[in-house]
Amino acid sequence: MTKPVHSSGQFTLGTSDPMNVYRLGFGAMRITGAGIWGDPPDHDTAIRVIREAVDLGVDFIDTADSYGPFVSEDLLREALHTGKSGNPYGGVIIATKGGLTRQGPDQWASVGRPEYLRQCVQMSLRRLGVDRIDLWQLHRIDPQVPEADQLGVIKEMQEEGIIRHVGLSEVSIDELERARKVMEIVSVQNLFHAGLRQSEDLLDHCTAQGIGFIPWFPLGNRALVAPDGPLAHIAASHDCTPSQVALAWLLQRSPVMLPIPGTGSMDHVKENCEAALITLEPAAMKELETAPELT
Repeated sequence: MTKPVHSSGQFTLGTSDPMNVYRLGFGAMRITGAGIWGDPPDHDTAIRVIREAVDLGVDFIDTADSYGPFVSEDLLREALHTGKSGNPYGGVIIATKGGLTRQGPDQWASVGRPEYLRQCVQMSLRRLGVDRIDLWQLHRIDPQVPEADQLGVIKEMQEEGIIRHVGLSEVSIDELERARKVMEIVSVQNLFHAGLRQSEDLLDHCTAQGIGFIPWFPLGNRALVAPDGPLAHIAASHDCTPSQVALAWLLQRSPVMLPIPGTGSMDHVKENCEAALITLEPAAMKELETAPELT
């Protein structure tokens, strides 16, 4: 199959103005420099990786204004923007996030002041070259700012038509439900992978409610997907790699799961996308679901 991602199946985000995406997406964090800071070590390779992901069937790309900062959004525009009004990304959904500031490599701080969140959205519109962001996610709820103020300005921007759908990142069930009383929340993005499942209750809640669950860091640490790591024997029995096992497990764990593996490598982007072709046997699924967590 020339577009292996299509084997992951589709998921519909939202009930009002719904949009369908293939469930295996691409995370555009790792196309920046070390520490998610600055330009990538090889600009041309980063562009090729983005385009290769789309060629393999990806139509859902997750980024954020804080990746670089700004670098990831700029690269996506350079790689994919067609210049056509109305559908400048050719059907590819670009989801972005705001609400984090950067003070240097691997440094992140939440700022949820309404005027700053509005600036995040306006600047992402400008960098991505669009009139409306298909999915805008609050990167973190800022504990220093009233939650109602943060949700309120996001709702205002949605009503103004510059945000199509809204998602949240790193939230609890209670926070999600409070936000849903203000507006429709179509997705949540929490840390989750085969070796770290502390958001399992939230995942089950999203599954029951039909809300997309975007697991960030879906491949876990290097130990989890190492050639001699805990997934190696399952990979051998399925004629695939440990990374593909980790992604296949996520896709089979819930129909609302939308993994977004990220990489700056041409080899790895192909490997990740081909995980959609893997079907884990029931015994392997059971083993992974009961295995001890590996942080």
